[in-house]
Amino acid sequence: MVHTDKKIAVFPGTFDPATLGHFDIIQRASNIFDEIIIAVAKNPSKHTLISLEDRTQILKESTLHLNNVKVLSFSCLLVDFLKQVNASILVRGVRTVADYDYEIQLTGMYRAMMPNLEIVMLPTSGNLAYISSTLVREVIIHKGDIRNFVPQAVANFIEQNIYNK
Repeated sequence: MVHTDKKIAVFPGTFDPATLGHFDIIQRASNIFDEIIIAVAKNPSKHTLISLEDRTQILKESTLHLNNVKVLSFSCLLVDFLKQVNASILVRGVRTVADYDYEIQLTGMYRAMMPNLEIVMLPTSGNLAYISSTLVREVIIHKGDIRNFVPQAVANFIEQNIYNK
């Protein structure tokens, strides 16, 4: 018996800004699953540097070369978004033990709300594990060079819309 259901996975995040670590996870997940939906979160509890629309657009531009990657934004509970896009796989990137501990807590919550959810944790490649959006935002605030931490489209956006304002 052949199982023909597409394996649709969601990789959620605020992506403020998207980093090379995020793109490492996106690239690798795109090799594993039939379709990856990058879910850009509108999170009212976080004060983002980049608007939801711009974060979504930057990710779309940066993933054009990946045929099985789609970028959508969302503002509801993640489990509700997963149901809306008919996905039962959640991809999470982990950089550190602290990330892992936090993700384990989230796993329990997600599974309580969506019992059939599979959660795949991918460790960020070692040479990128030190990069976090929080640290990159600090560099941006001080108008530093972020090119070693983010994709070209992100660096271009920051230079044009934040540094040159």
